[in-house]
Amino acid sequence: MTESSDRTRPAAFSYAGHGPNARIGIAISHGFTGSPLSILPWAEYLAGRGFAVTVPLLPGHGTSWQDLAGTGWREWHGAFEQAYLDLAAKTDECYVAGLSMGGAIALLTASRHSVAGVAVVNPGLSFYDRRVRIIGLLKYIQRTTVPIAEENTTAPHTDDGDYSLTPLAAVHQLKRLFAAAARGLPRITAPVLVFKSVNDAVVPPSSLSLIRKRLTSAALDVVPLRNSGHVATLDTDAQEIFESSARFFQLRSRSHIPSEKS
Repeated sequence: MTESSDRTRPAAFSYAGHGPNARIGIAISHGFTGSPLSILPWAEYLAGRGFAVTVPLLPGHGTSWQDLAGTGWREWHGAFEQAYLDLAAKTDECYVAGLSMGGAIALLTASRHSVAGVAVVNPGLSFYDRRVRIIGLLKYIQRTTVPIAEENTTAPHTDDGDYSLTPLAAVHQLKRLFAAAARGLPRITAPVLVFKSVNDAVVPPSSLSLIRKRLTSAALDVVPLRNSGHVATLDTDAQEIFESSARFFQLRSRSHIPSEKS
């Protein structure tokens, strides 16, 4: 029996926007092996503030790890990129955002398009596990591994759609995605807001160090999260992420300011 037999397929999220923020678009990407459930409260908060929001379900996610093993990083990024382009065509300004791998996808998108800004939570660009250096070989010897154990937090347990097994073929693709996103950092010119958990057992501090080192043409603001683990959008500091990112999107946008003719 596959995982998809036991679970309801997580749905993508889309909201057209309302009020003075309706012309500000925000495309958000979920993380590796996860689903929109991990960032749904964030998306719903922003939609409640009137922003136009889209959260695509990336290929190979929300079904089974076997499906994920058959997809590649270009498919994951391509699905998000298309969601961003569709939303950008309907709004005056469009931001990109993401959690974990979704942060890498958002940063890569920002390096290739004129986004209004970037807001990412615990963005991944590197790994703790040194075995990833030989993942191209290891994937032929070992098909799957168990996910990294989440650190203990005060947040209640929430099903965010993660798989119970991680295919190493997909980890190899994740490594390639991280490399592409890291190479693109110097090309980003839009402002970047990073939320980083102090206690993150999944993404090492070297990911933030890479951003600080290679983000040479964009303003960077880092907000430490002292009370949350990796999936901070479902943890104790979630409200801070929601409120601070909403201020970032609104204050950085020109479109929220009424024109003299209105």
